[in-house]
Amino acid sequence: MNLYTASPQTSSQAIAPAPAKPEVSVVVPIYNEVDSIPHLVETIATTLRKSRLNYEIICVDDGSRDGSAELLKQMAEVRQDLCVVLLRRNYGQTPAMAAGFHRARGQTIVTLDGDLQNDPVDIPNLLAALSEGYDLVSGWRKHRKDATLTRTLPSKIANWLIGQITGVKLHDYGCSLKAYRAELVADMNLYGELHRFLPALAYIEGARITEIPVNHHARRFGKSKYGLGRTFRVLMDLLTIYFFKTFLTRPMHVFGLLGILALLSGSATGLYLAALKLIWGQDIGNRPLLVLAVVLFLAGVQLFCFGLLAELQMRTYHESQNRPIYRVRETIGPGGVRVGQAD
Repeated sequence: MNLYTASPQTSSQAIAPAPAKPEVSVVVPIYNEVDSIPHLVETIATTLRKSRLNYEIICVDDGSRDGSAELLKQMAEVRQDLCVVLLRRNYGQTPAMAAGFHRARGQTIVTLDGDLQNDPVDIPNLLAALSEGYDLVSGWRKHRKDATLTRTLPSKIANWLIGQITGVKLHDYGCSLKAYRAELVADMNLYGELHRFLPALAYIEGARITEIPVNHHARRFGKSKYGLGRTFRVLMDLLTIYFFKTFLTRPMHVFGLLGILALLSGSATGLYLAALKLIWGQDIGNRPLLVLAVVLFLAGVQLFCFGLLAELQMRTYHESQNRPIYRVRETIGPGGVRVGQAD
């Protein structure tokens, strides 16, 4: 068991109580990072205190099994700048970030990973760029400290592909160190594994986006949660983002177009076969072309139905109640006050 003991720097005398409306909320998804947590939280706090900013730190434990949740609960008992959200199980980074966004109270929200590879010292630079009129400032790990073949090279290819498809040209989509205006985050709903596409989602909402170089460190503790196996998921999510960007409010434009093409092709093929039968008296019963004509016609009808259903779903998406994609077991607020129970 990793017990946490408050140091003089983390005592309630050194850290003022969290303000009613903090200027900055720092959201950190945590999954099996028990050795990194104390260093990370203290570095974030020290950096923001030096910047004379009112802040809160929100650590979202995503079903850790290495003692991270217990350590965070101990820290929340003695730190008045820390809020801990414990999810019931491992949902993934996107739901964990969504949970942090929903609990954040700051005018600005900063996100970073919990493995100490992102450097909290860069937070003031992100906030300074944000104050220049941008809605989202993304970090660019210009000098990455990861394996070239398994991490850096696939990341560069993915960044280029995402930029080409979404129209948002960033060097580093995968960097979790980002700063957002709170009103921008409030307009974005996260599902699946869309956290790596937050700049593209923000662009859909009309956000002004920029990026700045940030530090990147080699992993000090634990093992990486990422690998080449996530490539397929990234591609599927990229197709989702492209659909959101192009057809979210008009799905009939894509399904309807495909339906028209299929109906026209099926009808033309059917007319051709009918002419062969009625005018030239040829036998068409055994022709594969007849099967193709029927399949195309039915596919066209189905695509039109999909388009209508998608239009209804789109309206439901925009008008339905806001139901989260996670379930919170408990929330420990500033000073160890329990402010929430399981849903």
